[in-house]
Amino acid sequence: MTLSTVDTTPAAKSGTFLLGGDVLVYRLGFGAMRLTGKGIWGEPRDRREAIAVLRRAIDLGVNLIDTADSYGPEVSERLIAEALHPYPAGLVIATKAGLERPGPDQWTPNGRPAHLRAALEGSLRRLKLERIDLYQLHRIDSEVPLADQIGTLQRMQEEGKVRHIGLSEVSVADIERVRQMTPIVSVQNRYSPADRAHERVLDYCERERLAFLPWYPLGAGAALRRRSPLAKAAEALGATPAQAALAWLLRRSPVMLPIPGTSSVKHLEENIGAALLELPDREFEVISRAA
Repeated sequence: MTLSTVDTTPAAKSGTFLLGGDVLVYRLGFGAMRLTGKGIWGEPRDRREAIAVLRRAIDLGVNLIDTADSYGPEVSERLIAEALHPYPAGLVIATKAGLERPGPDQWTPNGRPAHLRAALEGSLRRLKLERIDLYQLHRIDSEVPLADQIGTLQRMQEEGKVRHIGLSEVSVADIERVRQMTPIVSVQNRYSPADRAHERVLDYCERERLAFLPWYPLGAGAALRRRSPLAKAAEALGATPAQAALAWLLRRSPVMLPIPGTSSVKHLEENIGAALLELPDREFEVISRAA
């Protein structure tokens, strides 16, 4: 899969973004967290469907897949390799390290250098890659000096095992501290039409041309219900609330790279269909005012 001006896949309609000046991706990607079991723990309920979702994402033109060693743990990365390796040209797999999993729905920061290095080696092995194009610090660990965490990522980058570095769930101050130590290309924070707590971070990323990957991009279920402003705007467009939410995100900022996740081919197709939706000014403003 390569990017070209004649690509007519749905994902191509979302536009492009250049990560770090040398990695070109379509702006609407796929988040692989939901491919795992309940509580983001263990194997998927329907393994065949999970594999089908990944392969269908490629058919639809997706060339940015986001995952993490902690999804499963390890399950999401293994599924990606099983479904897609050898990978099509141009596919970017972004993964993360810095969270451990004591059990379902449990997440514990671990930014110790030995853990981060072991996590990277494990991701490379499971994904069958020699280098991770985008390696993200899943959380800054307050119990470990930041310089030790970032220094470890830098050394792995110098070794050729990481192409670009990204951050997750950070403030503007966090980003600026890290950028004093090393360049980064992306930030992944929770953000949706109904949850804009990280508006300042998004604005900062836009000014600095850093990719912003919103996780939980559709927000809570209440925002998608029939009587919500988002749902009413979607109805006026002949679209689903999820499609309207993703279209709003794509229009909200040129650095926005939504990564909606699902374990259903049907829902995947619905989500990627958002790239084909043109959001008029009126509906954009209605959704913007609804937060």
